[in-house]
Amino acid sequence: MKAVKLLLLGLFLGSSVSLASVSADSIDAMVEYSLFFENYKNKQFDDWTLEKGLNVVNTKPEQFAKYKIFKQLEDVIWFMHDSVATEEADQAALADTMLYVYGLAKEIKEDKAGYYQARKAYVMETWQEKDVDTVVQAYEQALELDPDLSSFYKDRLGMLYARNADSNNGYKMKALDLYQTLSEADPENATWISRIEGLAEDQDELRNITKRAWDLDKEDLSKAWKYADIAFKTKAYDEAIEALEFLTDKSPDVINYWNKLASAYRKTDQTNKAISGYKKLIELDPDNRDNYLNLALIYYKDLNQLSVARSYLQKATRVAPSWDYPVYIEAQLYEQAARNCGFEFMDKIVYQLAVDTYRKAANLGGQYSSAASDRVSALKNSVPTQEDYFFRNINSGSTVKIEGKCYDWIDRSVIVP
Repeated sequence: MKAVKLLLLGLFLGSSVSLASVSADSIDAMVEYSLFFENYKNKQFDDWTLEKGLNVVNTKPEQFAKYKIFKQLEDVIWFMHDSVATEEADQAALADTMLYVYGLAKEIKEDKAGYYQARKAYVMETWQEKDVDTVVQAYEQALELDPDLSSFYKDRLGMLYARNADSNNGYKMKALDLYQTLSEADPENATWISRIEGLAEDQDELRNITKRAWDLDKEDLSKAWKYADIAFKTKAYDEAIEALEFLTDKSPDVINYWNKLASAYRKTDQTNKAISGYKKLIELDPDNRDNYLNLALIYYKDLNQLSVARSYLQKATRVAPSWDYPVYIEAQLYEQAARNCGFEFMDKIVYQLAVDTYRKAANLGGQYSSAASDRVSALKNSVPTQEDYFFRNINSGSTVKIEGKCYDWIDRSVIVP
């Protein structure tokens, strides 16, 4: 590894020379790259290969960037650094070389400057074990250069914030901001919620952190949203409502605010307000099937208004014709209506309507297909028998209209099987 140390001496004295100390003008970059690449593709990652690659980037980096010279050099240096045969002093030299390559790559490939800065930060963190503040600043610079940087590097920064937070450096609030942003972008990723929860000794502290930040700057919408989001996630729905009502008042057309507010109203049994919230969402986003379904569930589960519930289920189906869930819920409405009324012939006809509707849901082949098929089997003894039809002179293929005080809202007919 003596060659690496000689190289670094030249680099950090400000010289762009090769290991042999020849002038840059005397280097044929294409020849050097050919020699480098031949070894690279054969995975001969050693001093000589590294020398040839560095000769290229020290002479004509712009020309050879299109051949992915920086990525190839990274592979070489990474292999050499992690090799069991590499001594500690040589690892330090290779780490410096890696930072030099990343720095040069940042200048040449400006569209990937954030990525290369993040790689620099990662080497400083893991290979060089630089002090925390220095590494944090390096990651922060990477995020400034590229806000859409891979979540891997954002998480590295977040963990540094979390592990080194104290009452003076503000790292805990920075970590919270970062992980909330990640959670909003990827709400299905449980890692970000876990990171947020791990930032505080308990959930009350977590809410208090964000509430204090909002209280100090009461007109700041982003701080109000962070507080609302944390309060909602920690099931402090009353606290979430305070911030969400402020947000919807200030920005009445923001769908995310209304989504959370309508849900918080329902979770706190403020049914009328929840209904108003979902109606506002339908006004803002009429093509969102979930808003119709949520209203249907409120009218069904909370208010037992089956007719109104069905109207919203049908609206959800019009928006999303292949969605099986509203059809499945509609079948539940019919089944519940029959169960609440009795077990006479007309009740059995309503059970038959429920079965027909469950079959329709099953045939859509969605998430509830299996559950719908199970309900069809479960209700096989509740539907009219052939004897029921025979004694009433009703033939197969005939239409039976659903009637009766229990069922005046249904307005449907059943075709006899």
